[in-house]
Formats: sequence, structure tokens, C-alpha cells
Amino acid sequence: MNEQPNHTTRQDSAVTVIGLGPMGQAMTRTFLAAGHPVTVWNRTASRADGVVAEGATLAATPSEAVEASDLVILSLTDYQAMYDVLDSATESLAGRTLVNLSSDTPDRTREAATWAAGHDATFLTGGVMAPAPMVGTEAAYVYYSGRDQVMKRHLATLTLLGTPKHLGEDPGLAQMMYQAQLTVFLTTLSGLMHATAMLGTAGMKAREALPELISSADSIGDILRAGEENPGAALDAGRHPGDLSTITMMGATSDHIVETSTSLDLNLALPLAVQAHYRRAIEDGHGSDNWTRIIDSIREPR
Repeated sequence: MNEQPNHTTRQDSAVTVIGLGPMGQAMTRTFLAAGHPVTVWNRTASRADGVVAEGATLAATPSEAVEASDLVILSLTDYQAMYDVLDSATESLAGRTLVNLSSDTPDRTREAATWAAGHDATFLTGGVMAPAPMVGTEAAYVYYSGRDQVMKRHLATLTLLGTPKHLGEDPGLAQMMYQAQLTVFLTTLSGLMHATAMLGTAGMKAREALPELISSADSIGDILRAGEENPGAALDAGRHPGDLSTITMMGATSDHIVETSTSLDLNLALPLAVQAHYRRAIEDGHGSDNWTRIIDSIREPR
């Protein structure tokens, strides 16, 4: 197989991008800047105006978009949107590679890979770990899963979007990692807003509170790495040493957060959820263990 990017045909170097929200537009511009012919399609055609002015070609139909390139990038709301768009283009899918960078569940990504194979197309799942303005920069990275041979075939082109991290051949793996990363991200954002609202009741403006809170969020990684040489190793071994912090101590803190939030008449959804993890661990007799013991109630909810 000839995988040298400098000796590809125009069809080999061409890319199709379907879905022109901020992420799809950013990816299109990244490919254009690298010299790739890019064909685009979007349900609302006017969203393509900007990238067409910069050199992209607007396809009239999904079939036309798919037929323009061997590599088809999907940046849509969810996986159902893929079916909605491509059900009219299934005869054009044979021999193409679909790279779906949309968010959904791991099971739906596996179903989509089977669906693509049924139409003689190959399939990669992806999760872009960067906001649209960072696509194509050194700070961007993208998780992928699917057949290794397919990943290698398109590696040079996909690397343009961000550092590729291929997790394995299970199509659901990249989506699982993406959802896991977003769990951390969204929970942190909610925590920041809850804390900002809390401080706001004391008259502190968000512009004063957020810099302090963001600094605290930034330090969490350093704290976890300082507490264990290989973060997660003790957890994998089923060890939860409570020499630095215990469930009882952290649980008391969660109680104080609930009490404070209650007294301030704030929404209790987030602090109650956190408190429930520690109360369950204490009820199960693990009060002297490290805070990581809360994973038990997450793995085996009652």
C-alpha cells in the first residue's frame, strides 16, 4: 500500500465534510489550509457560504458530497443525523471511509460501524478533544477507534485536525473515551458555576470569583499526581489507602457544601449527587478508606 501523502491522486487527497456547525467549518478550513480539495454539504446550505468563499466546493446533495472523496468526515448533532443525511446516499458509500466525529453513545457507534459495513464502507469513530477555534493547532487531539489499517491509510490527513490517539479496533472505544472526558469537563463546569453562584450571594462578582475557582480546578491534576506516582494504579489494584484523605473527611466536606447551598437557596442537584457518593461509602463501612472508594457506588448503584 502506498501511504506517502506527497504522491496521492486528487481523489485520495480530497476530503468531504458533512455538517457545517462551528466544528465542521473549522475542520474544513484546516483541510483547505493544508491544500486538500474539500467538498462540503449542510442541510442549511447558507452555512457553507464562508468556507465556499475560501475554496470549498458545495455539493448539491449528500450523494454528490460522498462521491467527491474517499474520506468523508461527519460533524453532526448525533448518529441519527448520519442516517437522516446518508440514507439517501447509501449507493454511493461503497469503498468510502466514514469518519464520524459526532457525539453519541458507544453502542450507537458500534451499530453505525455495522451499518457502514453493510454498505461496503469502512468506518472510524472519533472524538475531538478541542473547541472549534483550537482545531488544527498543537493543543488539539482526537481519539479514534476502528480498524488499524483504515486509521493508517488516512493518518496523514486526520493528523491535520489534531494529534490522533487510536485506542483500538472496537468502534465504541473512542466514543467511550469522549464521553468519559466530557463527564469530567461538564461536571467541572457545573461545579464552577455552582461555586460562582455561592460566592455571588456574598456580593462577589463572577469576574472576581472565577479566576480563583479556575486556579483551584487547574491544581486538581497536580494534586492527584502528587498523591500517587502512577495515578490509578492503586485503584486498579483495589487499594484505597486513607493516609492522605478519607471518605469520612471528604464526606463531612460534602455535608457542609449541601448545608451552605441549602442556606443560600441554591439548586442542590450537584452537591446532593456528590454527597450521595460519600454517604454510600460510609454506609458500606469504608469511612477510613481514601476518597477513591466512591467508585464502588458508581460501578454498582443500588
